[in-house]
Amino acid sequence: MRSLNVAQAKARLSALLDAVESGEDVQITRRGVPVARLTRAAEQPGVGFDLDAFLATTTEQPFHNGSDASALLQELREGARY
Repeated sequence: MRSLNVAQAKARLSALLDAVESGEDVQITRRGVPVARLTRAAEQPGVGFDLDAFLATTTEQPFHNGSDASALLQELREGARY
């Protein structure tokens, strides 16, 4: 594991990120005392979006009766007390 002080790490951040990306761990020290370690981030699994399920769910909503937004707003205003 490579060890650098804060000033060196700041000066070489892009190169350090390239090294970490390729699998190397980097330790950052302040006055010789380790304060941080750069390691490769864990892979995040991709979350898919199911459009068909979303559309099916939204059409089942209680206010979705085929009317448009202006008609719904008019219905809400007519029922409101001012």
